[in-house]
Amino acid sequence: MLYEIRNQNLSFSADTFGAELHSLKKDGLEYLWQCGEAWKRYAPVLFPFICSPEGRNYRAGGKTYHMNANHGFARDLEFQLLEQTETTVSFILHDSPETLAQYPYPFALTIKYTLLADGVKIENIVQNTGTDTMYFYLGGHPAFNCPLEAGTDFTDYYIEYEKNETLTRKIQHQDVILAEKQNKIPVTRALFDYDAIILDNPDSESISLKSEKSEHSVTVVFPDSQAIAVWSPEKDDNAAFVCLEPWTSVPVYYDDNQPDLEKKAHAVKLEAGQNYHYTYEIHVK
Repeated sequence: MLYEIRNQNLSFSADTFGAELHSLKKDGLEYLWQCGEAWKRYAPVLFPFICSPEGRNYRAGGKTYHMNANHGFARDLEFQLLEQTETTVSFILHDSPETLAQYPYPFALTIKYTLLADGVKIENIVQNTGTDTMYFYLGGHPAFNCPLEAGTDFTDYYIEYEKNETLTRKIQHQDVILAEKQNKIPVTRALFDYDAIILDNPDSESISLKSEKSEHSVTVVFPDSQAIAVWSPEKDDNAAFVCLEPWTSVPVYYDDNQPDLEKKAHAVKLEAGQNYHYTYEIHVK
């Protein structure tokens, strides 16, 4: 079920299915990609994995498990409405026989959206409801319209990091530098020929999608993140969007040399009975 929160000039909507953000509008302009043929998502929640281990197989507690889909299962499950106010809506997902067959830990995952003056705050709260330490990865995957308004094109936009960063990617098993101590990258189709651009341990705490030809832009603020990814489907001109993805860490496949989830270097560790809070914000203008 879809829930909408609005004020005089700003609104967002979010669904109980996947606790997924479906819309973010300011003064009637839609900033979020509207689930088109090029990618049938809006802004999925990534839990308990970011991407997938090799073959979607891993071990936990000495037992082998298989994750049924990429990015875990939260994005494809029905959450329950937890609370709705004039400015917030929150959803909760509990473990179930379906999740325990893929992932051995009891949990409660709460996603809370709060309307801000110029955007939305997204709070992700993981509670370990079991008796053992649990391990997971967690992140957001919001897709933003690119172009943001009529009269501009995909290639009129650029990615702007808060601070200068050095960006590399692996091409044919070699590290290739995309940008060295820069904070702006032009958006092109070729930029995504080798999948997402993932920045590990960024100096920046925000990233923006902007154009010199438009006054409209999107900024994602991610102070709690150890990784930020930028993605759009390669070689698909119908994919008129760019994802700015704040993650707790680099994806699970970075740790594929270690099959045991408890020993994976980038997994979040949460003790029994404890809560883990992960927050980011989306600002639009």
